[in-house]
Amino acid sequence: MPKTRVPLLKEDKPSKKMSRKVTFILLLLFIALLAVIFFRSSLSRITEIQFQGNKYTAQDELMSQSGLSIGGQFFAVSKASVEASLKELMTIQEAEVVKSFPGVVTISIKEYPAVAYELDEGGILEAILSSGAAVAVNETGIAVEKPILTNWDAGDPYKAKLCQALASIPNELTSDISEIVPSPTLSFPDRIKLYTRSHFEVITAISLLKDKVEYLNQVIETEEPGLIKMLEADSYVPFQPAQGANEDKEGTQE
Repeated sequence: MPKTRVPLLKEDKPSKKMSRKVTFILLLLFIALLAVIFFRSSLSRITEIQFQGNKYTAQDELMSQSGLSIGGQFFAVSKASVEASLKELMTIQEAEVVKSFPGVVTISIKEYPAVAYELDEGGILEAILSSGAAVAVNETGIAVEKPILTNWDAGDPYKAKLCQALASIPNELTSDISEIVPSPTLSFPDRIKLYTRSHFEVITAISLLKDKVEYLNQVIETEEPGLIKMLEADSYVPFQPAQGANEDKEGTQE
């Protein structure tokens, strides 16, 4: 009787392709788990915020304007967004954000320079920046080396233009100016009066100041105190000596 052969059943082995797919999925799950653990840990949080270079802007104001906070997501901080937000303040000219892992955010501030000073209604000294912003001066015994602005309205548009003009002039050319007062006319709505520490009185216009200031310094260095006009034409007239001074000179001669 012939023997019947029974076919052997072979077990299906998983293909290499399926094995690689499972491994890839497990790897993704592992990476996702690590990411969740990392972003929930203190390593991904802001632990320190440093502001450098600010003199006129308070730390609290900078912190509020930046939108940053201790404990916030370190990797969610957009440097460009923070810098743009800070430059919206009238005291801030430039801002640069540097992120240092783990958790340290350093912001370097460049403020607009002070070009003048002013006393507010309460008699508190304020620094006037080139942007036109007025900020309280917290230093005591400060040497006021900039001009004092007197009788200017806070909303006067020419006040901001004056600040811009002063910012464009080297300090050595304005160091002798002690006070600036508005003195508008129909012909020159931006006309101003300057008083110098060397006892000169100067009449000019904000729009002409940058171009005329060198003439001002030439007269101050070579002439006796007097009235200087720097408008469409320049002129200088010395002050007349007081009558008492003339009598003293005559008595001395006798």
